[in-house]
Formats: sequence, structure tokens, C-alpha cells
Amino acid sequence: MRAPTLDIVLGYHERTKHRPFQFAPAPGYMDWDTQPDPFRRFEGAAVLPLDLLPVKPEPRDESACALGHIAQRPLDRVSISQLFQDALALSAWKQAGSSRWPLRVNPSSGNLHPTEGYLVAGPIAGLHPRPAVYHYTPFEHALELRAELSDDAWLEIAEQLPGGAVLVGLTSIHWRESWKYGERAFRYCHHDAGHAIGSFAVSAAGLGWEAKLLESVTDGDLAVLLGVHVQNGTEAEHADCLLAVFSQGAGFTIDEQRVFTIPGTVRDELSGARWSGVPNRLSSGHHPWPVIDEVAAATEKLSRPGEVFWSPIVRENSSLEIGNSPIPLRRIIHQRRSAVALDRHTGITRDAFYQILLKVMPGSRQVPFTTLPWRPCVDLLLFVHRVADLTPGLYALVRDPLRKEALESAMDRALAWTRADGCPASLPLFFLEAGDARGAAQQTSCDQEIAADGVFAAAMLSEYRASLEAFGPWFYRRLYWETGVIGQVLYLEAEASGIRGTGIGCFFDDLTHRVFGLTGDRFQVLYHFTMGGPVEDPRLQTHPPYRHLARSQGTALAGCEISHEEVYVTAFSTPDLPSHLSRPYLR
Repeated sequence: MRAPTLDIVLGYHERTKHRPFQFAPAPGYMDWDTQPDPFRRFEGAAVLPLDLLPVKPEPRDESACALGHIAQRPLDRVSISQLFQDALALSAWKQAGSSRWPLRVNPSSGNLHPTEGYLVAGPIAGLHPRPAVYHYTPFEHALELRAELSDDAWLEIAEQLPGGAVLVGLTSIHWRESWKYGERAFRYCHHDAGHAIGSFAVSAAGLGWEAKLLESVTDGDLAVLLGVHVQNGTEAEHADCLLAVFSQGAGFTIDEQRVFTIPGTVRDELSGARWSGVPNRLSSGHHPWPVIDEVAAATEKLSRPGEVFWSPIVRENSSLEIGNSPIPLRRIIHQRRSAVALDRHTGITRDAFYQILLKVMPGSRQVPFTTLPWRPCVDLLLFVHRVADLTPGLYALVRDPLRKEALESAMDRALAWTRADGCPASLPLFFLEAGDARGAAQQTSCDQEIAADGVFAAAMLSEYRASLEAFGPWFYRRLYWETGVIGQVLYLEAEASGIRGTGIGCFFDDLTHRVFGLTGDRFQVLYHFTMGGPVEDPRLQTHPPYRHLARSQGTALAGCEISHEEVYVTAFSTPDLPSHLSRPYLR
């Protein structure tokens, strides 16, 4: 008998699909009077400013993509400052006329940023002398001291971790997304959580550190650890995940990860703690979306995952070489932006395309996929437009080669499934069908031209039904996290390749399935993405991210003039569809 919560999740996913002429329920207009404040603050909490650090030539971008290539930094105020500056901080301010808005290093749908970050740590030299729980505030690039832990409580946590480890927690404020996107917002919150997980993993790698998801912690225990268990109402934060961050090579086996817990004595201490600060009000009014509350409850993780869940990556991505690229990692992180339009002519070489795809393949030492403790569940369906010496058309990147047979049998039997020309040995990229895929990419992406105007577009296809049945409804969030981690890699690889990427949250779910001949719900598309030559808007001015703080700290923020736009493209235009919804969109 199927669990009722699984039916809630399956029903939510089906009802929030966009379809031609029928979009998922949403407000339908922008209620600017209730636009949420983009910054959560805990009013009255002590604020501990972090250091603003200039972007330097080292470490290099390629060195950070695999463990063991960057010298380890000690845990102190400077390294914690760097960790958050490269993971969640502001990257710039944009201005058009009298309107001005901040941008951040971590991508977010519509620049709405539902994701909040927390630090749980022992004493940190130069920052605070006692164990504590902190909330990170990007506007000030500072930590808000929410509660101190007793030495015994931190010792109980620390004994389960590698020496010198800290914990990073993430939460979501659903209202920040539902204000604009309505019922589909829960999906976007967890895309963004995935982007933030990837962002922290890359940021940690730049310090010679490693990040691991601690999936043995229940959502209820995590809420208590972060102090969000006392919040309620529309603007409440919902506990998402906990990351252990520690020096690479310190050792943290999968057996140690799956028994990590928040001890009962720590829960009791924090449940009775006096949490400092009051959450600021984000909006003057709200629109209720009960279905989001229902799916949030249905996907709550109530117990430790079973044995079958823990399947870390053990194979090597042997074709990926760590080269001598001079590109600085932090320049890429801080200049990353979402393209709002692509130029319809920029292309890349076949080798460059393969290098991008190699970076999204999991490997036993490959950042950020070493952060995830489950077997990869997401593959890429590709619409290839402008890659030199590669036939335009449809392709599939099978990120878990053991899934190829199931995918091939689930898709249109007329597809070729031959190895792509010149494909590296460890890259399972398959050519499916030749043709001009621009129309298919555009139509499936809510008729948005940006999906057709670039080098290629991708649809992230998840192993959907079997994963939820095997692990439980709570794994629904993890499927989106995995797409967000992949998306973060694609964003950074676009910048490193001299082009630009953007996530596309508005797409026609089932129409994408039809293009590839998929039926049923064994596999489901969860996210679209595109890359190409960006078209800049000359009307927009770019300003440094922390000009309001730099003067007081005397810091030159070199390299932070370049910024990113944060948009999941959501142009709700009606596509001009063919009379029959079959696969012949390739012309």
C-alpha cells in the first residue's frame, strides 16, 4: 500500500506542471506592495562583521574541481569570512534609473533568494570565543549571534566529525518564492537550496576544505539546531539541510556520516535556549498557497535514511584532466551571472563542450558531487545548436551509466543512441537525432527564445518514481537539490568558457517528455538550462557589492565590479504549437 504522503508529492508535482495554455496556479501579477524583503535579519541579535576579502589570482578554477589540489587554510575568522563571501554574499548592485537591487554569488529564481545560511561552530579565532549558532546576513556580510552552545554540547557534536569541522545549515522561506511564482514555488526553493549546496561545496574547495551533506539528521532536529523551530506563519523558515565542512583528507567515512546525529542533550539545551533576535517582517501582506504547506509537510524527513540510500560515488571521471588554466576560481564565482538574452551566433568548440559536460559528471573526487551521499539520479537531455564539428540535434548525457538501458527503453525507440563523435572515454554522451533543435528547445521552455539562441540547452531528467518509492517522499527535495548542484556547475563552467548560462524554471514538463518520446512518470524533467553568448543591457549600471561597508573596513574589493543577474526566465507567453504534440519539432 502506497504511503499517503507519496500521493501528496506525486499530486503536487502533477498539478504544478506548466502546460501549453495552462500554467501552474500563480498570482498572475506582481503585487509590489507585498514584495518580500530580500534580507532576513534577526533584530536585536549581536552582529559580528566578517572580513571583506579581495579576489586574488589563486586558487585557480580547475584546481578546485577535484579534491586534493589546493592547500588547506586554517579555521579562523578570515577563512570563515571567505567561505561565506564565496557562497552566499552579494556580488554587485544593479541600477536602472532610480531602481536599485542587489545580486548574489548564489543563483536564485527571480533574484528572490528563499535560502538562508547558518553556521554552527566551536570557538573561532578572531570571531567568537565560545561555541555558537549564527545566522549569515549577506547585506552586512556578517554573522548574527543567535545562541551560544555549552562546551559539552559542542563536544558531543564535534566528537562525531573530523577535527576542526564546522556545520553549515540551510533553510528556505517559501513565501519569498510563492509571492511571485505561486504553487510552483516549492520547486524553485529547492532548486535554490541545491545551488547553495553546490556554492558552499565549491567555496569550501577553494579553501582546501570539503563539504558533506549530513543526511542522517532529521528535519525536526535540524530546525532545533538552527533555532527555526520557534518560527511559524507564512514567513517561517523551513529546515533544509546540514553540511559538515572540514579539511580535505581529514577523513569522514560514509559509515561515520550515516550515524551522525544531534544528541538528545543538545536538542534539549537548544529547545530551552533563549534565542537572540526577532525575525524581521518580510511583507506587509500575504497570499496563502495551502498546497505548498501540504507538500512541505509530506516531504519532511522524519527518520534516518535506510541502508539503500547511502551510495556515494566510487568511480573515477578518468577523462577529466586538471589542467593549467590561469582562470582564478573566485573571479568566476563573483562574476557569475544569469544571462537574460543570448546573441544567436556565439558557438564553442567540440572540445570545450565536452569539457563542460565532463565537469557535470560525478566522480569520486569531483567537487561538488562528492558532497552528495546518494547515487546520481539526474541525467541531461541536450538540445545542441552551435557546437563546432558536432551535428546539431538531440543528445543524452547519462550521468549514471547503469541507467542507460532503462532510459533507452523508456524513450522513443527510433532514437539512435550512438556515441557522440570524438567523445572522451568517461563521458557517456549519446547522439539521439540530427536536426535543428532550436524550435524544440524554445517551445519546451515556455516559448522563450533564450533556449534557442545559445550554444545548447539542457533538460535535467530525474529518475523520479523509483527514487521516491525507494527512499521516501522526502527525497523529492533531493532530486531538486541535485539539479541545483548541476546547475551551479554549469553556471561556473559557462563563465570559465567565456559564455554565460541561465537556469530556466518555466518549461512545459510533459511537452519536453514528448520531444524525447518519454511517457509515464518513471522519469520526470525538473529543470531547464541554457548557455551562449550573452547580450548585455546597456541601460543597466553595475556597482560594487559592498561599497556601503568598504569605506568603514578600508577594504578594496578588487574583482567584484563584475556581477550576475538572477533570473529563472518566466516569460508567460503562449507558444505557437503544432496541431499535434508529437516529436517532429526538429526542422
